[in-house]
Amino acid sequence: MQKSSTRNIVFTGLFIALGIILPYFTGHIQAWGSALLPMHIPVLLAGFVCGWPYGLVTGLVTPFLSSFLTSMPPVPVALVMTFELAAYGFMAGLMYKILPKKNGSVYWALIIAMLAGRVVWGLASLLITGLKGGAFTLQMFMAGGFINAWAGILIQLVIIPVIIIALGRAGYMRDSGHRTHGV
Repeated sequence: MQKSSTRNIVFTGLFIALGIILPYFTGHIQAWGSALLPMHIPVLLAGFVCGWPYGLVTGLVTPFLSSFLTSMPPVPVALVMTFELAAYGFMAGLMYKILPKKNGSVYWALIIAMLAGRVVWGLASLLITGLKGGAFTLQMFMAGGFINAWAGILIQLVIIPVIIIALGRAGYMRDSGHRTHGV
Protein backbone atom coordinates (compact mmCIF):
# COMPACT_ATOMS: atom_id res chain seq x y z
CA MET A 1 0.00 0.00 0.00
CA GLN A 2 2.77 2.46 0.93
CA LYS A 3 4.60 1.80 -2.35
CA SER A 4 1.41 2.39 -4.31
CA SER A 5 0.62 5.65 -2.50
CA THR A 6 4.14 6.99 -3.01
CA ARG A 7 4.03 5.98 -6.66
CA ASN A 8 0.68 7.73 -7.16
CA ILE A 9 1.89 10.92 -5.45
CA VAL A 10 4.98 10.99 -7.66
CA PHE A 11 2.93 10.37 -10.81
CA THR A 12 0.41 13.02 -9.75
CA GLY A 13 3.22 15.55 -9.42
CA LEU A 14 4.48 14.54 -12.85
CA PHE A 15 1.01 14.94 -14.39
CA ILE A 16 0.55 18.36 -12.76
CA ALA A 17 3.94 19.45 -14.14
CA LEU A 18 2.99 18.19 -17.61
CA GLY A 19 -0.31 20.05 -17.32
CA ILE A 20 1.63 23.26 -16.79
CA ILE A 21 4.34 22.63 -19.39
CA LEU A 22 2.27 21.37 -22.34
CA PRO A 23 0.05 24.48 -22.63
CA TYR A 24 3.17 26.64 -22.49
CA PHE A 25 4.37 25.05 -25.73
CA THR A 26 1.03 24.97 -27.54
CA GLY A 27 -0.25 28.32 -26.23
CA HIS A 28 2.04 30.20 -28.61
CA ILE A 29 0.21 28.77 -31.61
CA GLN A 30 -2.49 31.42 -32.00
CA ALA A 31 -4.98 29.49 -34.09
CA TRP A 32 -4.58 26.13 -32.35
CA GLY A 33 -3.09 26.65 -28.91
CA SER A 34 -6.17 26.36 -26.71
CA ALA A 35 -8.07 24.18 -29.18
CA LEU A 36 -5.54 21.37 -28.68
CA LEU A 37 -6.59 21.08 -24.99
CA PRO A 38 -3.06 20.27 -23.80
CA MET A 39 -3.86 20.55 -20.08
CA HIS A 40 -6.60 17.92 -20.38
CA ILE A 41 -4.29 15.08 -21.40
CA PRO A 42 -2.20 14.87 -18.20
CA VAL A 43 -5.33 15.19 -16.04
CA LEU A 44 -7.06 12.34 -17.85
CA LEU A 45 -3.88 10.26 -17.61
CA ALA A 46 -3.71 10.93 -13.87
CA GLY A 47 -7.20 9.51 -13.46
CA PHE A 48 -6.35 6.40 -15.46
CA VAL A 49 -2.90 5.75 -14.01
CA CYS A 50 -3.35 6.81 -10.38
CA GLY A 51 -7.10 6.46 -9.84
CA TRP A 52 -9.97 8.87 -9.35
CA PRO A 53 -8.78 10.60 -6.13
CA TYR A 54 -5.46 11.56 -7.73
CA GLY A 55 -7.13 12.48 -11.02
CA LEU A 56 -9.52 14.74 -9.12
CA VAL A 57 -6.65 16.46 -7.28
CA THR A 58 -4.66 16.85 -10.50
CA GLY A 59 -7.67 18.49 -12.15
CA LEU A 60 -8.25 20.80 -9.19
CA VAL A 61 -4.64 21.93 -8.85
CA THR A 62 -3.31 22.17 -12.41
CA PRO A 63 -5.34 25.10 -13.86
CA PHE A 64 -4.76 27.39 -10.87
CA LEU A 65 -1.10 26.49 -10.50
CA SER A 66 -0.60 27.05 -14.22
CA SER A 67 -2.44 30.38 -14.04
CA PHE A 68 -0.31 31.47 -11.08
CA LEU A 69 3.01 30.41 -12.64
CA THR A 70 2.45 31.23 -16.32
CA SER A 71 -0.65 33.47 -16.45
CA MET A 72 -2.22 30.81 -18.68
CA PRO A 73 -5.13 30.33 -18.45
CA PRO A 74 -6.30 33.67 -17.06
CA VAL A 75 -8.04 33.45 -13.67
CA PRO A 76 -11.70 33.38 -14.83
CA VAL A 77 -10.91 30.65 -17.34
CA ALA A 78 -8.80 28.78 -14.75
CA LEU A 79 -11.78 28.76 -12.39
CA VAL A 80 -14.05 27.14 -14.96
CA MET A 81 -11.29 24.75 -16.04
CA THR A 82 -10.77 23.67 -12.43
CA PHE A 83 -14.27 22.23 -12.30
CA GLU A 84 -13.98 20.74 -15.79
CA LEU A 85 -10.58 19.10 -15.26
CA ALA A 86 -11.52 17.82 -11.81
CA ALA A 87 -14.47 16.07 -13.47
CA TYR A 88 -12.16 14.64 -16.16
CA GLY A 89 -9.68 13.22 -13.67
CA PHE A 90 -12.38 11.90 -11.36
CA MET A 91 -14.47 10.25 -14.07
CA ALA A 92 -11.52 8.79 -15.98
CA GLY A 93 -10.28 7.04 -12.84
CA LEU A 94 -13.71 5.97 -11.65
CA MET A 95 -14.91 4.65 -15.00
CA TYR A 96 -11.65 2.84 -15.69
CA LYS A 97 -11.93 1.13 -12.33
CA ILE A 98 -15.58 0.06 -12.56
CA LEU A 99 -16.00 -0.82 -16.23
CA PRO A 100 -15.79 -4.53 -17.05
CA LYS A 101 -12.49 -5.98 -18.17
CA LYS A 102 -13.30 -6.08 -21.86
CA ASN A 103 -11.71 -4.76 -25.00
CA GLY A 104 -12.56 -1.13 -25.38
CA SER A 105 -13.07 -0.25 -21.71
CA VAL A 106 -10.32 2.37 -21.82
CA TYR A 107 -12.14 4.02 -24.73
CA TRP A 108 -15.50 3.95 -22.95
CA ALA A 109 -13.96 5.32 -19.77
CA LEU A 110 -12.32 8.10 -21.77
CA ILE A 111 -15.48 9.00 -23.68
CA ILE A 112 -17.59 9.07 -20.51
CA ALA A 113 -14.97 11.20 -18.73
CA MET A 114 -14.77 13.60 -21.67
CA LEU A 115 -18.55 14.01 -21.85
CA ALA A 116 -18.85 14.48 -18.08
CA GLY A 117 -16.08 17.08 -18.17
CA ARG A 118 -17.82 18.96 -20.96
CA VAL A 119 -21.11 18.99 -19.03
CA VAL A 120 -19.34 20.27 -15.91
CA TRP A 121 -17.53 22.88 -18.03
CA GLY A 122 -20.89 24.03 -19.42
CA LEU A 123 -22.47 24.25 -15.97
CA ALA A 124 -19.47 26.10 -14.51
CA SER A 125 -19.46 28.47 -17.50
CA LEU A 126 -23.18 29.08 -17.06
CA LEU A 127 -22.67 29.86 -13.37
CA ILE A 128 -19.63 32.12 -13.78
CA THR A 129 -21.12 33.94 -16.77
CA GLY A 130 -24.42 34.38 -14.92
CA LEU A 131 -22.67 35.78 -11.85
CA LYS A 132 -20.99 38.35 -14.10
CA GLY A 133 -24.38 39.31 -15.56
CA GLY A 134 -23.87 37.63 -18.91
CA ALA A 135 -25.59 34.83 -20.75
CA PHE A 136 -24.17 31.41 -21.63
CA THR A 137 -26.20 29.93 -24.46
CA LEU A 138 -26.51 26.45 -25.91
CA GLN A 139 -24.67 27.73 -28.99
CA MET A 140 -21.79 28.90 -26.79
CA PHE A 141 -21.74 25.50 -25.08
CA MET A 142 -21.64 23.60 -28.37
CA ALA A 143 -19.00 25.90 -29.86
CA GLY A 144 -16.71 25.96 -26.83
CA GLY A 145 -17.27 22.39 -25.75
CA PHE A 146 -17.21 20.56 -29.04
CA ILE A 147 -16.88 22.54 -32.30
CA ASN A 148 -13.83 24.64 -31.36
CA ALA A 149 -12.32 21.75 -29.42
CA TRP A 150 -12.57 19.07 -32.11
CA ALA A 151 -8.79 18.84 -32.63
CA GLY A 152 -8.09 18.38 -28.91
CA ILE A 153 -10.89 15.84 -28.59
CA LEU A 154 -9.46 13.86 -31.51
CA ILE A 155 -5.95 13.99 -30.04
CA GLN A 156 -7.27 12.72 -26.70
CA LEU A 157 -9.18 9.87 -28.32
CA VAL A 158 -6.06 8.75 -30.17
CA ILE A 159 -3.22 9.41 -27.73
CA ILE A 160 -4.66 8.54 -24.32
CA PRO A 161 -5.72 4.94 -25.08
CA VAL A 162 -2.35 4.28 -26.71
CA ILE A 163 -0.52 5.61 -23.64
CA ILE A 164 -2.72 3.67 -21.19
CA ILE A 165 -2.34 0.44 -23.13
CA ALA A 166 1.43 0.92 -23.37
CA LEU A 167 1.71 1.71 -19.65
CA GLY A 168 -0.36 -1.38 -18.86
CA ARG A 169 1.84 -3.59 -20.98
CA ALA A 170 4.95 -2.08 -19.38
CA GLY A 171 3.57 -2.85 -15.92
CA TYR A 172 3.03 0.73 -14.73
CA MET A 173 -0.68 0.20 -14.11
CA ARG A 174 -0.32 -2.79 -11.77
CA ASP A 175 0.43 -1.01 -8.49
CA SER A 176 -2.65 1.19 -8.77
CA GLY A 177 -4.98 -1.81 -8.88
CA HIS A 178 -5.99 -1.20 -12.47
CA ARG A 179 -6.14 -3.97 -14.99
CA THR A 180 -3.26 -4.28 -17.44
CA HIS A 181 -5.02 -6.32 -20.06
CA GLY A 182 -8.39 -6.26 -21.75
CA VAL A 183 -8.20 -2.55 -22.45
